[in-house]
Amino acid sequence: MASILVIEDEARIASFVVKGLTAAGFSCTAVSTAAEGFDHAQSGHFDLVVLDLGLPDEDGFALLDRIRGTGNTVPVIILTARGSAADTVAGLEGGADDYMTKPFGFDELLARIRLRLRTEAGGAEPTVLRHGGLSLDLRSRRASLDGVSVDLSAREFTLLETFLRNPEQVLSREQLLSRVWGYDFDPGSNVVDVYVRYLRQKLGATVVTTVRGMGYRLGA
Repeated sequence: MASILVIEDEARIASFVVKGLTAAGFSCTAVSTAAEGFDHAQSGHFDLVVLDLGLPDEDGFALLDRIRGTGNTVPVIILTARGSAADTVAGLEGGADDYMTKPFGFDELLARIRLRLRTEAGGAEPTVLRHGGLSLDLRSRRASLDGVSVDLSAREFTLLETFLRNPEQVLSREQLLSRVWGYDFDPGSNVVDVYVRYLRQKLGATVVTTVRGMGYRLGA
């Protein structure tokens, strides 16, 4: 069982991430300060770090620099509200292995964590998801139907990816809200229905089927 260290000072987000990763089979520890994060990261007990940048006692970039300065090569995924290109470049050039912005979908975070852990272990994670004539390239973030490229927004892409990763499963609106829209979702929102309609408009009416009273499932 892989061990994940979550360095995040906002309790609601930390709890959301820890609960999700624990349910996915990981061992998780959450800390809320850079000081605690540094000590835990240096312990050698963790296989990956999820790092927020806006910590109360030290900027996350500075913490990452200190961790890398000791020769520690533990994979680090930055998870932050800072979404500018400059911040993304600074994070990746500063030693982060990946960079995600908030709000985020949990399934995307989980996929990135699994990919990074498999890469470290020398394994391989499929980079293209397929179902019938539909394909989704996770590296280039491109979708195609019967060989024809289809433009999807970032949220449409993540929603379709969630369906493709669970091809036989009926997913409730609440599950989709949590996985795609993340910790910031509104349980009463109809945003899932809206985005399912968007996918049907772009990929065909049968790409996602409605299971009455239960939710949605990837179409045949």
